[in-house]
This record gives sequence, structure tokens and C-alpha cells, in this order.
Amino acid sequence: MKGTRRDILFQLERWLNDQQDKRVFWLNGLAGTGKSTIAQTFAEMSLANEKLGGSFFCSRDSDDRNNLRTILPTLACQLAYRYPRFREELLPILAASLNAERESLCSQMEKLIVGPFQATQTQTLIIIDALDECRDEEAASALLSVLSRYVDKIPLVKFFITGRPEPRIRSGFRLELLQPHTDVFKLHEVKHSSVDSDIRLFFGTQLVNIAKNRSECNLPGGWPSPSNLDILCEKAAGLFIYASTVVKFVASKDHQPTERLTDIISLPQSTIKEGRSGIDQLYTQVLQQAFLNIWSDDGMFYSCFRSVVGAVLLVFNPLPVAALSDLLGTSHVSTTLCSLHSLIIVPASEPDPKPVHVLHKSFPDFLTDPK
Repeated sequence: MKGTRRDILFQLERWLNDQQDKRVFWLNGLAGTGKSTIAQTFAEMSLANEKLGGSFFCSRDSDDRNNLRTILPTLACQLAYRYPRFREELLPILAASLNAERESLCSQMEKLIVGPFQATQTQTLIIIDALDECRDEEAASALLSVLSRYVDKIPLVKFFITGRPEPRIRSGFRLELLQPHTDVFKLHEVKHSSVDSDIRLFFGTQLVNIAKNRSECNLPGGWPSPSNLDILCEKAAGLFIYASTVVKFVASKDHQPTERLTDIISLPQSTIKEGRSGIDQLYTQVLQQAFLNIWSDDGMFYSCFRSVVGAVLLVFNPLPVAALSDLLGTSHVSTTLCSLHSLIIVPASEPDPKPVHVLHKSFPDFLTDPK
């Protein structure tokens, strides 16, 4: 929404325009923090400034958009439309290799991207959003592994990549050849004051629009009140998908907006209603993906999960990994949390051990709700 996320968008614009900055930017954020919305806005801004060469928005729900081998051919096609000289270099390559989309990622990168860029010295931006949503069996992201080998050969191209901090994405950006070229911005570590003001603006604008569009409801003047917005912002706690879910919940055409808003603010310590309206679906999806290869009868895994995650959710004062291990008498804390970095903030153990904690109360509410 106009007027929100100004700080991060300004930082991205500065990164794009500064020739000395690193050529890869990883927007790292937990589930629901707004990565894709920022990527969409940055793409629109860059397109308007004629600096965007191509973009690919991954989605695990679409076969065309969760296949790694469709990314580079799609980008090459967009680049060919955008830059005539790039097209001139690409067409002979395609004529000589009619099944480029079936070749390895390494071959695709070399033929469809690196070769034409080296021949034309084109300066541009490429955006890849939600890389974690692509099917990938490698320990470190296959696409990032390929990018690490070739990023030095195309120095005029910048890559903006978003993704949850899942194990293979973290491992990919830690590759020795890629790490020196990469800026990392952790969206979940943005100052609360900045995020809260954005979320308050979003709540205020969207709820006022609901009031304007529901003339049959005869909503009171000054709705929602400043105190209503205070409670909503406190409950949102920086999670943009929470704000979006609340607005959709209140906007239900089958209910009175005032009653729906009262349902939310009357339970300041609970997010059950908001969760069941949409956030729980996100958590279910992330957990299913994280533990895709765990058998349902693996008693050892589920015992560790309940013990470790239960301690993280219920301990009165958050503890670092080492202290959790001592408390529970197990060495499995790190491995159990390894696939949960999209939902739980797990700081590095060294050199300054910080506590493990959840980003938002809706996740503990989800896991402790019998339904």
C-alpha cells in the first residue's frame, strides 16, 4: 500500500543504483512478513525506471512456477523481449539447442543467461521471488549453487532474491563463491516502530474503506477508534499476514463489521479467531513442507518435536539453543529446529548466544489449539 515499507524500498533502490554494492540481495524473512509484496512493488518500481530485465515469482501451488528448470528459460525470454541485442545473441543459441528447458540448470545458465550477457554487456536487474517454494532435492539450493559459479562472469547484472530461511536456502547463500557477493536483509529484524506505523496505516485505511462500502451497516462515526487500532497493532506484532487476515475477517459480507472487530479486540491474549480465518493455513503449509519426508509413525521424531518446540513455546523466559539442550537433556534441539527457521527465530549459537523465540503469538496458539 502506498506510504508503507518506505525504508526497505529506499534501501533496495539505493542498492540497485550503487555500482559498488554487492550484486546479489537476499530478502530473508519468516513466513507472513511480506516478502512477496515487497518483491512485487520493487519489480513495478524497477520496471517503471526501465531497470528491470526479468522476474520470476515462484509458487508451490503451480506446476509452472515451482519447477526450477522453468526459471532461467522464462527469464531469458523476458530479457530477449526487453533488450534487442540480447535477443540477437540468444536466438542462434535456441536454434542450436531446441530443448533448452530440459537441460541442466548449469547448461541453462551458461547458454541462456551468461553467454548473451557477456556478449552484450547488458546492465540490468533480475528478480526471483519465493525461491523456497520451488521443488528442490539438493542440500543447498540448486539454483543458488549454479548462480555461485557464474555470478563473477556477469558483473553488470544484479539479482534480487526473496525466500524464507529454510535449510537449503540458507546453505545456498553460505556457499563460498556466493557469500562475498551477497547482501542479506532480515525482514523480521526491522525496527518495530517502522513496521508498527506501516501496519497502523494499513489497518486504518482498510477498515475505513470497509465502513465506506458498507452503508447498510450504519457504522458509528470515528470507527475504528484509535484504541481499536492500538490493540490491533499490538496483536499484529509486526506480522503483515496477520493484519491482512484481520481485515478479511472484518470485511465478511455475512457479518457486521463492528461485531467482527469486537470479536478480535475482545480477546487481546488470543489469536484463535484470526488463525482459523487464514493464518493457520500458512502454518500448516510450512510444516507440511518442512517435514515432507517424515513418516507419520516416526515416534522418535514426534517425541523430539513436541519436547523441543513445546519448550520454545512454553518456557517463561526464552533460552538459547545450548540452554534448551541442557534443560531438556537432549542433543537434538538444533536438528529439530533446523527446518523451522521460517516460523521460529533461531539465532546463531556463536559468538553471542541469543534466545530462540517465536515471531508471533499466532504460532503457539496454532500448535496448542486442539482443533
